[in-house]
Amino acid sequence: MVDFVEETGVGNFEHFIDADGAIWEALSVTDQPAFAFVNDNGEIDVNVGALGEEELTNRIEALLAS
Repeated sequence: MVDFVEETGVGNFEHFIDADGAIWEALSVTDQPAFAFVNDNGEIDVNVGALGEEELTNRIEALLAS
């Protein structure tokens, strides 16, 4: 994972290793890529599938504004 983070420049995101898949299973994620967005209230919105730069930026900005 360290190599991936360095190669893709996504070091500003929180990363974790879910070696046994328990977290993704709890979020009902069965495919990659997937994004889990968590707001200040702890509500989780999962997007399964790729997000382009614009959509990802919009999602992050919406979370920061909430």
